[in-house]
Amino acid sequence: MKKRFVKYLLFVLCLAVFANNAEAQKKTGKAPAKRAMTKKTTKTRTKAKINPAEPKVDTVAVAAVTPAPAAVVAPPVNDSLPIKLVKPSQRRDAAVDDDAIKDRTPLPYEHLRADDAVYRHKIWREIDTREKINLPFRYSADENNGNQRFISILLQAIQDSLVTVFQNVDDRFTTPMTKADVAKIVGGEPVAVNRYDSLGNIVGVDYKTPEVNLDSFYKFRIKEEVIFDKESSRLFWRILGIAPVKNVVTSMGVALGETELFWVYYPDMRPVFSRYEVYNGKNFGARMSWEELFESRMFYGRIIKSTMDNPYDLYIRNYKGLSDQPILQLLEGENIKEKIFNYEQDLWSY
Repeated sequence: MKKRFVKYLLFVLCLAVFANNAEAQKKTGKAPAKRAMTKKTTKTRTKAKINPAEPKVDTVAVAAVTPAPAAVVAPPVNDSLPIKLVKPSQRRDAAVDDDAIKDRTPLPYEHLRADDAVYRHKIWREIDTREKINLPFRYSADENNGNQRFISILLQAIQDSLVTVFQNVDDRFTTPMTKADVAKIVGGEPVAVNRYDSLGNIVGVDYKTPEVNLDSFYKFRIKEEVIFDKESSRLFWRILGIAPVKNVVTSMGVALGETELFWVYYPDMRPVFSRYEVYNGKNFGARMSWEELFESRMFYGRIIKSTMDNPYDLYIRNYKGLSDQPILQLLEGENIKEKIFNYEQDLWSY
């Protein structure tokens, strides 16, 4: 009986070991099946028909190899006019209280009706600041409101956007200009200057504006209108515009003659002129403003054009027989002035 029990126990153990091994083989057999499926899938993928593609070019590598063209750097826009920088005084640079000068405003013009203007003519004059009476135009001292040259006063007003500038295409104030245009006309085109490193290689380009000598602007032209008003029985001179004149010379040394750089409307400049005083070498305490100088006619300008007996709208220098006669041109201008004077005097009876 005991022998049978032992045999039975051994038989059960053998069955358990066999079942254990079978289960282990079953588990280990699943992995090879999965690998076979994976191989089959990979095999089917590799057997797929693939069309040959065009060779691709590495654009990044080509861009790195191909040398980039030299960049063309445009000159910067220059809207700074060649004005001398004047530092204001930190203390009162005068023994008197002159603060009221900065707040002066010009008196408004007297209204003139077109029906009362029985006599009207437009006159163009040229002011040469090298003449003795016009030397205050060249006074070059520095004060708190800037340099006192007349051209500096004009350019400072343009730089501060206090007045509109017009092109010299005509003298009727039709085409406005920007500050960059004025800087280009006054200072000229920026000049390209190469920048070198320590080995002498060009590493860049700098644009520099040529230096401008403000004393080279010594001529100005004014456009004005003379009117006889029958209501007040007076002859009025009203300035309409001011233009600096410069002798234009090309880079090849060819002189193109004198021409206006730009036009400024004078009524717009009156508030500016009223805050600048005119140099008086005889009595420094009796200085007038630039607005008073122009309204009082305390300057001399020779007449270069007028609407009087001029149906072809010509300058006096273009009159027939006067092109090469500067003395006769001057006398013709004085003749026009004499005609205006005689007209006013002939209205009165003595």
